[in-house]
Amino acid sequence: MTIGIMKASELHEKIGKGLVVVLDVRNPDAYQEWRIQANDLESLNIPYYDFLDEDSEEVYTTIPQDQEIVVVCNKGNSAQMVAAKLDERGCKVSYLERGMLGWSEFYHPVTVVEEADFKLIQLNRLAKGCLSYLVISQGQALIVDPSRHVDEYLQLAERENVKISHIVDTHLHADHITGGHELADKTGATYYISSSEMQGSPLSYEPLDKVDQLQVGAVTVKILPIPTPGHTPGSVSVLINDKYLLSGDTIFVGGLGRPDLGGRAREWAQSLYDTVFQTIAPLSDDVIVLPTHYADIKEVNANGYVGADLGTIRQSNEVMRTQDREQFTEMVAGSAGQSTPPNYEEIIDINRGVVEVTEEKATELEAGPNRCAVHHG
Repeated sequence: MTIGIMKASELHEKIGKGLVVVLDVRNPDAYQEWRIQANDLESLNIPYYDFLDEDSEEVYTTIPQDQEIVVVCNKGNSAQMVAAKLDERGCKVSYLERGMLGWSEFYHPVTVVEEADFKLIQLNRLAKGCLSYLVISQGQALIVDPSRHVDEYLQLAERENVKISHIVDTHLHADHITGGHELADKTGATYYISSSEMQGSPLSYEPLDKVDQLQVGAVTVKILPIPTPGHTPGSVSVLINDKYLLSGDTIFVGGLGRPDLGGRAREWAQSLYDTVFQTIAPLSDDVIVLPTHYADIKEVNANGYVGADLGTIRQSNEVMRTQDREQFTEMVAGSAGQSTPPNYEEIIDINRGVVEVTEEKATELEAGPNRCAVHHG
């Protein structure tokens, strides 16, 4: 038989159709920390070294013989070895090209809404739980919170036949490297971020805190008149046509942005309280919240994108209903300090432009899931 080499895009398609079983051969700690996830996905974790044991025959009894197996490791080498052993036993088997590192660079675009003069696309970087957006109208496009693989956005803009005119980062990201600066250089678009996020930066940008709204074709993109701090001091949210709230890392489908990455958890939790009960409070329940991160694959809704109406989030998220300021602060600040994003200080320095790294180093720094949300049931 022949061992297949599967690209991340093909694996995603097959997972969606229920056609494969994922066999992850990394060690159990790595698997529990970060793995391929999808609704109804059958995923097995058998470390590659179990296949090297002289008495390894028993391990094959746990592997389905009547389904296609895709073997996954960190970079692809161990998976290829295990795939060869499964192939010898007659399994239909492939291994994921470049392993979890390849998976971490896969982006899946989903159209949230499409109207006569308006289209909103969410790009889901599934391995990271990172979300970015294209707002399209009359041949123009705004990109919000782009990740560093800028060709994904350039190719999508070309397919949509639009010119990228504005790029916004809602805040200084801590768990992934922004593509905003490079996209601006390649397209001539204006790059916006709050000035308080970029203190000491040598990079050029337009201060988002001095902008009330942007016009993208027929679409009005409002920068909320009061910034929405809490996750970072200069975080903002973007309101499109008074209906779609691109909330950055302020409000998630299942939680709120963590306020502890600046070392002032209680102070920033107080700011987050004001954001929730002053800035966001006037917005109606039917506003659709579209965040920049998610922590659980179950947050992908029936329409294929991560988002929910504000009324549902208010009802299902306990902290969003906690109007007592002290209790709110304790809930948010008290649980924020666990599992900080790895390498977040270095990633922040890269995004501020005070540190430069190679592509290989950037890939290494970004490995792993996002940890930017504080979840309360």
